[in-house]
Amino acid sequence: MIELIKLILAHLIGDFLLQPKSWVQDKEKKKIGSPKLYIHVLIHGLLIFILLWDLNYWLLILLLMFSHWVIDVLKVQLKKANKNIVSFFLDQALHVTVIVILWIVFFEPEFNLTALYENQSIWIYSVAILFITVVSGIMVQVLMSNWSKSIYGSVDGSLNNAGKYIGILERIFVFIFVVTDNWEGIGFLLAAKSVFRFGDLKESKSRQLTEYILIGTLLSFGIAIGTGLLVLKIIETT
Repeated sequence: MIELIKLILAHLIGDFLLQPKSWVQDKEKKKIGSPKLYIHVLIHGLLIFILLWDLNYWLLILLLMFSHWVIDVLKVQLKKANKNIVSFFLDQALHVTVIVILWIVFFEPEFNLTALYENQSIWIYSVAILFITVVSGIMVQVLMSNWSKSIYGSVDGSLNNAGKYIGILERIFVFIFVVTDNWEGIGFLLAAKSVFRFGDLKESKSRQLTEYILIGTLLSFGIAIGTGLLVLKIIETT
C-alpha cells in the first residue's frame, strides 16, 4: 500500500505543486507541440523514481510517464471551453485509475474481497451516505415545497442548484461529526452558516424567508444527526 501512496503523491506533486498555470495554458494552446508538456511528463517520471528509489521499477516509471502523456494529450485535444470542470475531473480520474492498475500489476497486493463484501459497516455507511445526500435532500424539498412556493420570487437569484449542494455538504459534515464524536463541529458549522446567512436575512427583511431558512436548516441538521446516531447504534449492536 505504501507504494500506491507514493505513486499518488508523485502525481499530486507533479500535477498541482510543480505545474504552473502558464504551463497548462501553453499545453492548451500548443497541444502536442508544447515543450511544457514533455517537461511536465519528465518531472512526473523523476518524482516517481525519487519516491520509489528503485531502478528495478524502470518499466513502471516509463509506463506511468507514457500514460500521463497520452491522457494529457487527449485532454488538450478534446477539451472544450465550456467543459473545464468535466475535463479536469475526468483527467484526474484517468490518471489515478492508471496508477492503481499499474500498482496492482507491478506490486501484486493481496485483496480480501470477500471480507470487504461481508463487512457490515461498509454497507451501513453506504446506505447512510446515500440517504443524507440524495434521499434526504428530496425529503426536505418535498416537506418545504408549500413554503418555498410562498417565498419564490421574493429572494435574489442564486447559483444554479447551490442550495442543493450546500444541503448535501452540510449533512455530510454533520454526519461525519456525529460518527467521529466531534459534536462541537456541528455548533461551529451552524454558527458559520448563521453568519453567512445573516446578511441575506437582514437585507431581505422577510420573516417568511427567515423562517424558511431556519426550518430547512433544522430539518437538514436533524436528519444528519439522526442518521449518524442510528448508524452508530446499528454498528454497536452488530
